[in-house]
Amino acid sequence: MDEAGQPLRDAHGRAISDLRVSVTDRCNFRCQYCMPADGLPWLDREEVLSFEEIERLVALLVGLGIEDVRLTGGEPLVRRDFPRLVAMLAAVDGLRDLSLTTNGYLLERDAAALVDAGIGRVNVSIDSLARDRFFQITRRDALPRVLRGLEAIAAHERVRPIKVNAVAMRDFTEREVAAFVGLARASDYQVRFIEFMPLDADHAWTPESVLTGAELRALVEREHELIEVPREPSATARVYRFADGRGEIGFINPVSEPFCADCNRIRLTAEGRLRTCLFSVHETDLREPLRDGASDGELEEIVRDAVWRKELKHRVGEPGFRPPPRSMSAIGG
Repeated sequence: MDEAGQPLRDAHGRAISDLRVSVTDRCNFRCQYCMPADGLPWLDREEVLSFEEIERLVALLVGLGIEDVRLTGGEPLVRRDFPRLVAMLAAVDGLRDLSLTTNGYLLERDAAALVDAGIGRVNVSIDSLARDRFFQITRRDALPRVLRGLEAIAAHERVRPIKVNAVAMRDFTEREVAAFVGLARASDYQVRFIEFMPLDADHAWTPESVLTGAELRALVEREHELIEVPREPSATARVYRFADGRGEIGFINPVSEPFCADCNRIRLTAEGRLRTCLFSVHETDLREPLRDGASDGELEEIVRDAVWRKELKHRVGEPGFRPPPRSMSAIGG
């Protein structure tokens, strides 16, 4: 069958419509669940895709059915002239949604430029609302600056929803729940807890370190009645609204409640490798064919072959599970 014009599908029948693009592996934080305290060796600049290369690959993938693109890192805002890339991608014909995940450190500086460039939604990673505990996790005394960045992007009403993401770790996040509930109920941010995954460079993850979404929800429900919002197909979060109508809270449970069955996501790393699962141990190089002069048709064939082989599930917690050789910062969130 001629595949030209057909949307991307894997061998399990899943339509692929969501792309995560890492624009850099560099980051100005050193979060414990992601990177060692002294950082990681960065890619050489010539190894990283140029803006024009990213634009070409995104346009190609949009032509194959990708509708949503999320820009990640590392920390995307450390990439020089990043709003220019946002504008280039926002102009790609057929792209329905362009969003950003950031640690917020440079968001106050860049908020207006990002909005002008065409960013539509923003997720800000904040693991504690207490300054000392934020420092403990990120190894940066930066909470006030991050909160100013959150306020700066929220001032632009066309950027919605704004989501605050907190990685949930046992013996740490339990103490954070009340403050995050307060934030969710006092603002229109959707606060979401994400289970700790085995993607840390220090390899400190254990199943016992996972504070599950069910446990967190039980902590919230000690004080507040929650009503579940119907889950949209391929959504990563189970979202709840507070029964009195003040605020929303979400739980992303990839370890305890995998959502692989309707996964519609693929990932492009900063150096141009296509990953079909967050936990892939295999990648497909797109940078070298791109730089060697491959046509769009040749690139499409490479992409379709890789997507067809997309993993059925990530197998975290199953016997024989192997974490990927890359940490989260090198994969892209």
